[in-house]
Formats: sequence, structure tokens, C-alpha cells
Amino acid sequence: MAITVLIADDQAMVRQGFGALLAAQPDISVIGDAADGKTAVAEAKRLRPDVVLMDVRMPEMNGLDAAKVILDAGFDPPVRVLMLTTFDIDDYVYEALGIGASGFLLKDAPAEELVRAVRVVAAGDALLAPTVTRRLIADVTSRRSRRAPAPQLSVLTPREREVLELVARGMSNAEIAESLFVAEQTVKTHVSKVFTKLNLRDRAQAVVLAYESGLVTPG
Repeated sequence: MAITVLIADDQAMVRQGFGALLAAQPDISVIGDAADGKTAVAEAKRLRPDVVLMDVRMPEMNGLDAAKVILDAGFDPPVRVLMLTTFDIDDYVYEALGIGASGFLLKDAPAEELVRAVRVVAAGDALLAPTVTRRLIADVTSRRSRRAPAPQLSVLTPREREVLELVARGMSNAEIAESLFVAEQTVKTHVSKVFTKLNLRDRAQAVVLAYESGLVTPG
């Protein structure tokens, strides 16, 4: 089945350009667009796309607020949100991940990177632009001493902590399974338990928590 996408951006040329690019892919279908945040929310509720490409800065309701409304709606199956922006700004990244967005991509990313991002996010994984990831990790490390303590990891079993660490290092379920010599379904079960115990929405939040808690350090 095709991945369904809703594009929310206040620039018509961006909507048209991204729409044409994604619609040309055999496994992606663009089912709607929106020029402001309120319309994006309404269309997401009406169309229930697999992925919403959401610009950060839009009229009526900004993209972060619109994304929060969509993600808090609890759709089943879930609607994933991939944030788009022209600006590589740390506070946007933090807020986007904090509300449960599955990714954060710069608008000037190559076409193939946008297509890959939609596929990755639709599959339930998290995605951040490489430059954003580097800045995020550095910022998390510098903020660690200034932020409230992260949820305790003591509720996790040793294997679950190990899986969380590998998730934070950017490994897919298949890669983790190969590394630990277990079945991929076993890894999926561990990941699900980690998310439940730590009240995490997705892999993006897991990465932030792993760095904030000191389970993983840069390098």
C-alpha cells in the first residue's frame, strides 16, 4: 500500500514542488495540502495520512502547535509528523521532539533525502537531518546539568538498557538484532517495553532521553 502524505506549508511553490516529487514515487501518494496550521490540523483529522510534512512557521497556527494537536489526537494507526524548516534552530528541534514529531528536516535537503525521510518516518522510525543531529547531541550534553533529572533507567532490564543504547546510536531494529544475535521481533518487543516503561512516544524521544540520562555520550 502507498504511503499517504499531507503537505503543510504556507508557500505554494514548496507545496507544489514537494508534492510533485513525492507523487512521482511509486510507493507514495500525496492526498492533500494545507497553507496554514489550522487547515493542516483539519485536513489531518479528515484524511488521516501516514505522514504530515509540517512547516515550522505558518500563519493562523504555527507548525509546532499544529503538530502537537495532531499527535495528541491519538489516531490509530498513528499519524507521523515530519517537521520542515529553512532554519536550523536548536529550540525548534527540542520542541518538535518534545511533542512527539518523528523527524526534523531542512528544506534545502536533497530530493532523495526528502523521499527517504518520508519512508523512514512512515515506517515508525525517527529521522533528523545530519547537521541537526550533531547540534542536538552537543546541546543535550551541555544542557544535561541544567535540566531536571531524566526519568530513572532503573526500571529497565539490562537487555532493555542495551537496546535503548543501540537505538540512541541510530541503529535500526534489524541492525540491533544482528548486533545482539537475536530475532528482529525480539528487538521490537524490547523497544516496545522500553517506550512503555519510560513513557516515550517514539525513537526520537528515546535518543534524547539516552543522552540526557548519560546512558550514551557523544563519541
